Amino acid sequence: MRPSISEEPEARLESLHSVLDLLDLEELDRDLYRGALVFDDPYPLYGGQVAAQALRAAGGTVPEGRLPHSLHGYFLRGGDAARPTIFRVDRDRDGRSFSARRVVALQGGEVIFNMSVSFQQPAEGEDRQVHAAPRTPGPEGLPASPVPRLFSMESRVPPQPYEAADFPTRLWSRCTALLPDDDLLHACVLTYLSDISSGLIALHDGAARSGSSLDHAVWFHRPVRMDDWVLMDLVPQTVAAGRGWYTGTIHARDGVLVASLTQETLFRTPRS
Repeated sequence: MRPSISEEPEARLESLHSVLDLLDLEELDRDLYRGALVFDDPYPLYGGQVAAQALRAAGGTVPEGRLPHSLHGYFLRGGDAARPTIFRVDRDRDGRSFSARRVVALQGGEVIFNMSVSFQQPAEGEDRQVHAAPRTPGPEGLPASPVPRLFSMESRVPPQPYEAADFPTRLWSRCTALLPDDDLLHACVLTYLSDISSGLIALHDGAARSGSSLDHAVWFHRPVRMDDWVLMDLVPQTVAAGRGWYTGTIHARDGVLVASLTQETLFRTPRS
């Protein structure tokens, strides 16, 4: 079932695999899947990867035509990219218009991530957008920026709202792989991208800084083509009790808001 980048090992790995390989899950049994693509990575498993794969697994269990409109995930343990991840899906409910699913991601018999996701049968209705996309130059002609640890993604960096940030909080990005006309797959690729960077980078002050992700949520407002440019804009909101929280938007090239996100991470002064 198909539910600066230099010539370093990461770049060579990218030449061998694509995001389509990452999202090509093996169906082990009813509602049980495995992410078979493994690779060496010196860091804990990238959160956007496990979230995108969990969404892909959940999408394989809903009635045909239903698409995700929101997901809420919790990162519970650090994963390992060199080990396969197992995804177990619980079918909580299938109504006339909505389907609810829960997904548990496991490595070595331990839960590393869990997610609730809701799907909806596409419906007609009012379509309004209150706020315009951030005003920024288009991607053409802007300098390229590496998208570390992500397969098949490229980015361009417009002028930044927080000049002191050591990684962009606003960036154009698109998938370089040829993606089929599959709205669920495009939603998975958007989820894959949505965990990169952090709005809290703007609040790094040389002492306290953001750390591991705690939870992550995405709302899918409209279908999107992830093999065309999208603009991701991340905005810091608050830091308290050793945690930081930021929000974000993803707009299509034409300025249409396609998704919103929010994330909470640890925000602490590192121990010496």
